[in-house]
Amino acid sequence: MAYYYTEPSRTFSEYLLLPNLTSKDCNPGNVSLKTPIVKFKKGEKPEVALNIPFSSAVMQAVSDHNMAVALARCGGISFIFGSQPVEEQADMVRKVKGHKAGFVVSRSNLTPQHTLKDVLELKERTGHSTVAITDDGTPTGKLLGIVTSRDYRISRDPQDKLVGQFMTPFSSLIYGKSGSTLSEANDLIWEHKLNCLPIVGAEQNLEYLVFRKDYDAHKENPYELLDGNKSYIVGAGINTKDYAERVPALVAAGVDVLVIDSSDGYTEWQRETIEYVKTNFPKAKIGAGNVVDREGFLYLVESGADFIKVGIGGGSICITREQKGIGRGQASAVMEVAAARDDYFRETGIYVPICSDGGIVHDYHITLALAMGADFVMMGRYFARFDESPTRKLKVGNNFVKEFWGEGSNRARNWQRYDTGGKQSLVFEEGVDSYVSYAGSLQENMEKTIHKIKSTMCNCGSLSIEELQQKARITLVSATSIVEGGAHDVILKENSLSGE
Repeated sequence: MAYYYTEPSRTFSEYLLLPNLTSKDCNPGNVSLKTPIVKFKKGEKPEVALNIPFSSAVMQAVSDHNMAVALARCGGISFIFGSQPVEEQADMVRKVKGHKAGFVVSRSNLTPQHTLKDVLELKERTGHSTVAITDDGTPTGKLLGIVTSRDYRISRDPQDKLVGQFMTPFSSLIYGKSGSTLSEANDLIWEHKLNCLPIVGAEQNLEYLVFRKDYDAHKENPYELLDGNKSYIVGAGINTKDYAERVPALVAAGVDVLVIDSSDGYTEWQRETIEYVKTNFPKAKIGAGNVVDREGFLYLVESGADFIKVGIGGGSICITREQKGIGRGQASAVMEVAAARDDYFRETGIYVPICSDGGIVHDYHITLALAMGADFVMMGRYFARFDESPTRKLKVGNNFVKEFWGEGSNRARNWQRYDTGGKQSLVFEEGVDSYVSYAGSLQENMEKTIHKIKSTMCNCGSLSIEELQQKARITLVSATSIVEGGAHDVILKENSLSGE
């Protein structure tokens, strides 16, 4: 006989937080949002932790290498989408890992035998105006010179002019030596009024490029998420079909955390994928999901998952519930899985972080998700709105928008994320193709969101996510009180002026 849950399936909008005593030291500047992303034993620290509880979704319209760098600079993590050829995804990971807290592995390299045409084509393809010239055209070859837009004139120089004839030769370059600190590199940049400083080894081999703009960005982002090598931390999505080909390439590229991308994670295919990763790459970290209850959580944890994603059908572009009748209100799912996580921790001494994926409409929903037990959240629509997302910015009417489509839509052509026993086609859609309102830069918007979260945590008398989860008092709200919570019984000036 079927099992019936008598408690309604609830969303974040059905809850509010009650304030606790706010002590004098409870101000946003004292709040820490550091949170674990992979499992760890009691008394130990996780090998990977986030400085802010944000991750960007495993989506074509959200998480490429540009988003990954931008979010890591702010302290969060991106999971680069897996619905692309293996080598292209691995190359995105390499691009992110090439950033080393101001030190950048050169991605645009030519030899002296190349031509101005090659320089212009490279600039068009990559957007990079600084080109390192090495003996073999590789990022770590012997540095022979640098080419910038100041070294040539398109209107005067012939396209077949050799790079060696117009590059700034190594003998004329100011450079830093291997092992230089970022501060030392910056001193050279300012002393010699440079925009770019190469860092070279004893044999004149190129190691890094340091750009003035990247140093400034580093100083402006104190919560940068870095590995032990001072490179940005990055995640990547995989599926349960081609993992034997994809995982080795991603690990070789330097990925820090993997996650299985699926609309339903409570499957034997996910267990097989996790076991493959843990057997062949014991040090690799892998998250799994998505699940919505205790049973799904325990199944994936016992399979070896390092964190668990929670949520089915709550994303703004997801129509899984509409198409299949599968899913659960996000708040109900997070609370049950969090309770299972806490029970598992008490019984085994192993803490397995959970990620709330979907259901975030307002910024305060993030704080609610954390209070209900999530260690971090994953969002798609939130990040798709920003300059750093990989989609086009368009003007529709009088407004600017960005394209946003689900991994379950026909546009994504991502059949690999469905555990269908090998069927290589998308019979029906579980996502839509849409627009989201353009919002500007990631950093500016996230600063506002983070300040809201920290302010609310202070209202709850909490200076950390762990303390919030212990102290939070959460209340159900009625439909009437939801209306009461917004502006009501007034004529808003902007509407009256527009004649609406």
